[in-house]
Amino acid sequence: MTEEKYAGKNKPALSQSGVRWLWLAALVFLADIGIKFLVLDRIGYGWGNRIEILPFFNLLHVHNYGAAFSFLGDQAGWQRWFFTGIAVAVSLMLVFWMSKLPAREKWNNSAYALIIGGAIGNLFDRLVHGFVVDYLDFFWGSYHWPAFNLADSAICIGAVMIILDGFRSKPE
Repeated sequence: MTEEKYAGKNKPALSQSGVRWLWLAALVFLADIGIKFLVLDRIGYGWGNRIEILPFFNLLHVHNYGAAFSFLGDQAGWQRWFFTGIAVAVSLMLVFWMSKLPAREKWNNSAYALIIGGAIGNLFDRLVHGFVVDYLDFFWGSYHWPAFNLADSAICIGAVMIILDGFRSKPE
């Protein structure tokens, strides 16, 4: 995207901008929250209540008080508001960027929408429960990848898409 387009000269009308892709963010949010409510309702808390799905995958119900991989999860509670602020700031920034992109730029708009949907899904958990509900458990032998959820997956996929975009050739 050129500086000129961000400066507003070729800025798309809001109805033709990337904000049209916010339906994807809403879809990620609704799917994530729906699954989390099912997990809260149907699976007992803790590793002992896991449901074995495949030889390398379980469903379970655990709480994450930190960020990815329980980063800062052992702190006194301030991290809840810190990560809430980050989620709000990043989501607002990405919506702003989407408003500057034309809707036809599917790659970046969908990457931003995935991140927004995931961030809002985890934000909802932090505000409502005080923690994030994680339920996906992948493992190999006795090694377990830290539990995560659909929102985390959407954020990671969106971030990888943004990184890959840096390597894509773009027309001038």
